[in-house]
Amino acid sequence: MVEYARQHPEAASALFRWAGITRVAVWRNLVQVRMVFRQADQVGACTVFNIMGNNYRLITRIDYGLQTVTLKHFLTHQQYDRDKWKKDC
Repeated sequence: MVEYARQHPEAASALFRWAGITRVAVWRNLVQVRMVFRQADQVGACTVFNIMGNNYRLITRIDYGLQTVTLKHFLTHQQYDRDKWKKDC
């Protein structure tokens, strides 16, 4: 997370806000995730979060049983549209 914030300082506060909410969340499914992050989407085994509106995408894997969220990618909108990240999902 810190590395993503260093690479994209304009998104740092939004990333840390997402991390703070996610750390204390107890989610059992995507419906519960969407109660907090309305724009979250499931893509294969990954959950994609919009950061700073439509500017960045945070690609994660959520294990609802273990209550863990693994960060896979933090991408600009352009990078996201190339679909290379989908191989990890």
